[in-house]
Amino acid sequence: MHGLDTLRAAAILAVMIFHLQGYLPHALDPVVEVGWAGVDLFFVLSGFLIGAQLLQAFVRGEKLRVGDFYVRRAFRILPAYLVVVLLYFLVPVWREQPRLPALWKFLTFTVNLVMNYPAELAFSHAWSLCVEEHFYLVLPVLVVWLMRKPSVSKTVTFLCAVVTFGVLVRSWELFHAVRASAESAMWPMFMKRIYYPTYCRLDGLVVGVALACLRMFRPAWWARLSHRGNLLFGSGVVISAAAFWMFRWDYPNAEETAGILLGFPLLALGFGLLVAAAIADSGVLRMRVPGAKVAALLAYSLYLTHKEIAHVDRTVFSWMAHDTGWLAAAVYAVSCFAFAALLYWCVERPFLLLRGRFARGRSSREPSVEARLDPAL
Repeated sequence: MHGLDTLRAAAILAVMIFHLQGYLPHALDPVVEVGWAGVDLFFVLSGFLIGAQLLQAFVRGEKLRVGDFYVRRAFRILPAYLVVVLLYFLVPVWREQPRLPALWKFLTFTVNLVMNYPAELAFSHAWSLCVEEHFYLVLPVLVVWLMRKPSVSKTVTFLCAVVTFGVLVRSWELFHAVRASAESAMWPMFMKRIYYPTYCRLDGLVVGVALACLRMFRPAWWARLSHRGNLLFGSGVVISAAAFWMFRWDYPNAEETAGILLGFPLLALGFGLLVAAAIADSGVLRMRVPGAKVAALLAYSLYLTHKEIAHVDRTVFSWMAHDTGWLAAAVYAVSCFAFAALLYWCVERPFLLLRGRFARGRSSREPSVEARLDPAL
């Protein structure tokens, strides 16, 4: 599925460019303005791929083994994550920011719920992984419950209810917490009460799960859509652009009422159409993009380490702290990809092989395809 590789590669590169803004050439500023949304694209991809994994059992008439699912998630997520957490606590130069949240917040995946923003910003990008972990924990239980007496109306009602819940919660937080605070505290309140919490960021995951349901349980409908890959792609681009317009082509903030309330679900819908285009039978996203496979394979390790490696680069090479040229950008790219490859080969891949033994009773010689299509931030 070259399209999924392309989307994952685009998502991780957008996030990296966004996080390294101020240290990169100004020619990349257009990417910086929307790069934050790479995480939202990851959410849609994760919702679709994890939803499809869980629903496959019911399509085949099998019982969903929730315990096995949790074990597989642990093999996928925890090894590389715990190595990075260990580096944060044992190697001070690794920290891109001076202050680090308490260890228990990382071990319980509650950094995004009890974040001391902006005092403790080291490894702040772990917030999205916390959202993913909460999703992994809850979705199998919901799938088992919904599939006891499955119906289209019940599923659609539930998915719409989750999106509506997000809109209502963001509305409450925006008007009763964020804008009710002092002007100097408005931005920290927005980040802590709206941008980071899991219950405010479920739109992309819901759209991904809805797409998985459509593909699994309505194959005739999906077959009609699958032959219109370019239409799906064009619609996704237009709707995503409309969502970015709601955010004024900038990072979300408390001033954008329409963006905060409706921009996130609209962006999720646009990205959902792009994911649909990526797995369609035809369309521009079916093409193989050079380098996308490698970036998709290393996406998880890149996400975990890119901010830290860039900080180490600036510590070792002092000239990079003030240089925003293409040479500095090349150093960042090479070092980030090199360390991500090291983390993948030394940590991720061995545990993926071990997971293969657990899942199939024998060793898998090539986990790379499964790793690319197995979502993890």
